[in-house]
Amino acid sequence: MNALSIAFRVLRVDRRTRTSAFLTAVGVAVATSLVLLLLGLPYAVDAREERVAWQNKAEQTLVDQRQDAPALIKISTDRFGDQEIGRLDVALTGKGRLDLPPGVTRLPGPGESLVSPALAELIDKQPASSLGERFGKVVGYIGSAGLRHDDQLFALVGQRVEDMGEDALPISDFTTSAYYTDYELELLAGVGLVVLLVPSLVLVASAARLTATRRERRLAAFRLAGATPQQVMAMVVAELAIPTVVGVVLGAAVNPLVRMWASEVPWDGSEWHPSDLAAPTELVVGAVVCLPLLVIGAAVFGLRRVVITPLGAMQRTPTKPLSWLRVLALPAALAVFVVAAQLGAGNMVVLGALATLIGSATVVGPWVTAAVGRFLVKAWRGPAGLLAGRRLHTDPKAAYRASSGVVLAVFVGAMALTLLPTLESTDFGPPEPTFAPSTLRLNATADQADKVVERIDDRLTRYGQQERAVRLDNAVVNDANGVPYPAYIGDCKEAAPLFGLSPQVCLDQPAVYGVGGTPVSLDAEYDQSTFPLPKGVATADLPRPVVLVDRELVPEGFKATASLVAVATSDTDTDLIRTAMVAGSAGAEVFSDVDMVASGTDRLDELRRITAIGIVIAGLLAGCSAAIATAGAVMDRRRTFGALIAAGTQVPVLARTLRVEAALPAIIATVGAGVTGTIVGVVLVSLIENAPAVVLTPWLLAPVVVGVIVAVLAGSVCGPALRRVRQEPLSDE
Repeated sequence: MNALSIAFRVLRVDRRTRTSAFLTAVGVAVATSLVLLLLGLPYAVDAREERVAWQNKAEQTLVDQRQDAPALIKISTDRFGDQEIGRLDVALTGKGRLDLPPGVTRLPGPGESLVSPALAELIDKQPASSLGERFGKVVGYIGSAGLRHDDQLFALVGQRVEDMGEDALPISDFTTSAYYTDYELELLAGVGLVVLLVPSLVLVASAARLTATRRERRLAAFRLAGATPQQVMAMVVAELAIPTVVGVVLGAAVNPLVRMWASEVPWDGSEWHPSDLAAPTELVVGAVVCLPLLVIGAAVFGLRRVVITPLGAMQRTPTKPLSWLRVLALPAALAVFVVAAQLGAGNMVVLGALATLIGSATVVGPWVTAAVGRFLVKAWRGPAGLLAGRRLHTDPKAAYRASSGVVLAVFVGAMALTLLPTLESTDFGPPEPTFAPSTLRLNATADQADKVVERIDDRLTRYGQQERAVRLDNAVVNDANGVPYPAYIGDCKEAAPLFGLSPQVCLDQPAVYGVGGTPVSLDAEYDQSTFPLPKGVATADLPRPVVLVDRELVPEGFKATASLVAVATSDTDTDLIRTAMVAGSAGAEVFSDVDMVASGTDRLDELRRITAIGIVIAGLLAGCSAAIATAGAVMDRRRTFGALIAAGTQVPVLARTLRVEAALPAIIATVGAGVTGTIVGVVLVSLIENAPAVVLTPWLLAPVVVGVIVAVLAGSVCGPALRRVRQEPLSDE
């Protein structure tokens, strides 16, 4: 009879082995699904950006001579309420042929547009003055082949060549390939792979060890009966290969469902196509091969004592005490992680250091568990504490196994609750705001600015709005010491509301505002022709970090090259005014400080959502592994508990013993995990460019408290297992 036949026979006749195999298969399926999903994330960005490369300004194929280009384009971002809208304006010059981008059946003419289905639906629900007039007449729809996701809001708008302005890009063709790397998502995927794969493997290990003692005795009996080490190893491999292979196949089979669920989680302002999240075939094959090898290899390594000393395994001879040197593993791994992060090592090096740090918990945890056991034996006088202390002291590795998943979940939670409050404290607006937060503005060339202002004002009048557009020209003011100040040229009383100021701050005469010294000259741009200002010009300060020159003071011959057109808004008329500005400027990008804050807040919301999902998954895996490990502890010691029950020990005492075994090591280990997770979070914050000050909140205690509660609740599953031990005859053992 070969090893595989023996494994199937054991599964047929032993109910506990079947239970262990079922849970092992489920754990492997969960691990496989998570690994395949996380491996596919970086490639999902590539797939998505490949579809929408034509929407990306950095990817376009430009031509040197504007007059030779088949088309001129402008790419911008629009907003409606709190929703972001992508926009590409195109003007055909009639010179040469232009291939259509993906998902587009025809290019729009002037005054026409093609929009995504989601944007078309939004336009239909809103008044034309609030949204629809920004895009002209909708003459078609963009297919999913040219969109990030079916819910993306995007418009392809036709314009006249003369309305495109000097900032339009001359292109020879729409780009259909992208070269884009989302380093932030790659780092998140790597961190997720490390912090979620380990709890998954802990769950698998806990399930596989449900019948560990029974398996050890069975295999030791084979060894004593003459089986070779190779034959024993083959039996182990066969027994675990069956549920592991089933789990891998099941995980790969349900992965499309997992991708479908994950595709609804937005990133970078957009959801995904489920096919985007598919990992490359070579990575799928690698994961499907490596996961079973990892599980089986760990099991074979764990049974090395059976192979070497089968009689010791049968008699359960005690193992030697753990060395105190294990304690050094955690600070050493933490130091390696900090050094790797601070030296600016690549993502793979940092993730490797993080994996080493997480792995060090399995080295330090058993020693801490043994130390707790020694304390209980010496200090506790109740039977539950003495029994628990004896167990923790004599078999710390097995005792720590019940709380190892919880420790990892607490580590993840503490790390997240360090990062998120710190990121939430970030001010996404400009460091020294010049304009009022809600002031809408757009950039225009100086020769087109007056025409843009006129068009915007016409639309504002038609919409019944009192606000009017204001032109501000960009300039540079030089003081008597030669210090240059970026400045705007405009009428102070018109410009003051744009800065959130009252017109009363303006002087009754033309003046230069906001210059620290004496203003002496004016430039259109840096290092350009200088024009002297009138001598003795009046000056004044403004309660905003802005330099403003009244237009009446502009020297003769001065000509600005760039302008800003702005309109002061309120919360109730923002969308109307934005429509007037977009339509009146032939699709120029309209922006405000509120938009900057909204974009940063959107990304923070995405991070918060992904972090919450990761914490929930890690917590569920930790709770399941703790419950299975606690139940496995009862099964491992059926003979011991049966003897104690036969000697008169009450089941509630034994149940209390198991809860003490679960709770006390978990309390100490989770505190350490919380501190370590906080340190790792602080280090990760330092990797962020222009990192904000670290914010530590009382919520950092939440993962520790929840971890202890989960460990205690998981220990409560011992009650049914103990009652089953009492009901079964001792002769079974």
